[in-house]
Amino acid sequence: MKVYEATAEDIPVIYDLANRIWKVHYPAIISMEQIDYMLEKMYSKAALEEQLNTGHRFFILTTDEHPAGYLSYSHNGDGAYFLHKLYVDTGYHQKGMGRYLLNEVFDKIPTIKTLRLTVNRKNYTAINFYFKMGFIIEEVKDFDIGNGYEMNDFVMLKNYTS
Repeated sequence: MKVYEATAEDIPVIYDLANRIWKVHYPAIISMEQIDYMLEKMYSKAALEEQLNTGHRFFILTTDEHPAGYLSYSHNGDGAYFLHKLYVDTGYHQKGMGRYLLNEVFDKIPTIKTLRLTVNRKNYTAINFYFKMGFIIEEVKDFDIGNGYEMNDFVMLKNYTS
């Protein structure tokens, strides 16, 4: 396994991974219409370029030179970070790759104090993964994402200072 920081040239790789992962994982949680809407909103070339240009850092996980997952985060100041995306292709689940990707990126940030994320309240696989990684549920929150759709999430927190 290898992790490398993505650039604008990697946008097609991130887009392909997102489409593949989301269309397998999320139909049990949200409608296909919402999946398509969210993929366009968050993973179009323009959306990914904007994220890269506004401080989001993306990392791609490869195994045997094949893209297997990705992660993105931003720094909110004073040791606070926000994990925007962490996805591993479903064919690679239960192999320690999500743990490896998360640790590989955040263990190298000496200034990290806290890491927050949002996760769909019905995404039990991800919630359990985050619990195992030391996160706690900080709050329950609903986000209006437009087009009549909401994200019904937990905000989760991991403290790196305790």
